[in-house]
Amino acid sequence: MRNVEVEGRGRVDVRVEDGRIAEIGERLPGRAELDGRGGALLPGLHDHHVHLPASAAEAASVRVGPGDVRGVDGFAAALRRGTPGRWVRAVGYHESVAGDLDRWVLDGFAPDRPVRVQHRGGALWVWNSAALRAAGLASEGDGRFWREDKRLRGLVPPVPLDLEGLGRRAAALGITGFTNADPRPGAGLPRLLSALPQRLVVMGVDPPVKVMLDDTTLPTPGELAAVVVRVRPRPVAVHCVTRVQLLVTLLALDEAGSVAGDRIEHGSVIPAETIPWIRRLGLTVVTQPHFPVERGAAYATDTDPDDRPHLYRCRSLAEAGIPVAAGTDAPYGTADPWTVMRAAVGRGDGEAVDRRTALALFLGDPRHPSRGRQVRTGRAADLCLLHVPLREALETLSGETVRATLVGGRLVTSPE
Repeated sequence: MRNVEVEGRGRVDVRVEDGRIAEIGERLPGRAELDGRGGALLPGLHDHHVHLPASAAEAASVRVGPGDVRGVDGFAAALRRGTPGRWVRAVGYHESVAGDLDRWVLDGFAPDRPVRVQHRGGALWVWNSAALRAAGLASEGDGRFWREDKRLRGLVPPVPLDLEGLGRRAAALGITGFTNADPRPGAGLPRLLSALPQRLVVMGVDPPVKVMLDDTTLPTPGELAAVVVRVRPRPVAVHCVTRVQLLVTLLALDEAGSVAGDRIEHGSVIPAETIPWIRRLGLTVVTQPHFPVERGAAYATDTDPDDRPHLYRCRSLAEAGIPVAAGTDAPYGTADPWTVMRAAVGRGDGEAVDRRTALALFLGDPRHPSRGRQVRTGRAADLCLLHVPLREALETLSGETVRATLVGGRLVTSPE
């Protein structure tokens, strides 16, 4: 590549060999395959927390979230689209659309076809009576299933996964890697996801090990510590979306001992008094700073008032010396990391960060998010070339500034 802006080096040429950056300098010899035209060359973005199979299933789904349909009538119309009798997979639902759902409520909206609706948090599915009958589950109570994806998956028609489209859209945003955060990945998942051009970290197959917590089945700190000890020396990534889940996790890691790479996933509620504790344990927090922006109206009514000042911290963690990285949590949040960055900058709750810090949330090492990556000789050539210099890109933090994306030195987007 010729005429690219590399931070700390100015405008230079970059030579790539065998998937790595071999040389950086001015007027390097040889033929250049790409003219950067003075645009910034960055490490490729890495989405540190995403759910890839669910994201790839979006193309075969009907979106019914607050931003997708208008009220009860819009929700009902969305469920009735398509051929009567065929399964409807609806995603992104929140109670603000049409209230609480169960099988009988869904029957009133769409009685002539099997319907299953996923709450936007990802953990809850609600099925109507037609779906329950079709799956041989007619006697399954109110049709509400909490974290039963593994059991239900074999009872529904296969959902086509648009991995090609997912990879293409991600590459267009400069994404060169994903960390898949599904709690119980199947043995065949890494092979399935290998169709993506991006580099992959699959939790549970690769470090870290994902540990799911739910308040209704919450272990004691001692029980969670025993789980942590069993998976050592591998680090853990503990799903913490409530105050009590965080406290149990910190007590458990105090007992079991923390290791490099241990992570708090989400950190949805981090009381101020726990910040020194998190720092002492050396934990990284992988959070979603965009959720208070995307879901602000719902959080204003659904969240305990005592928790609202502590939601999805970003700035206060960074100022305390705690490593912070971000994941989109797609498809349960936006799949666009640039949108996440803008939200992190624009928050009005005291947790806003500056633009460089927002960009850095997606520039951490795939396996060690606390370690920032740079364009340097010897590093993997997972790169994002922008149309404009970095100074201009920081002003907008927009995916539209992405010109080309390379994974292992291979161009995975068209530069024009």
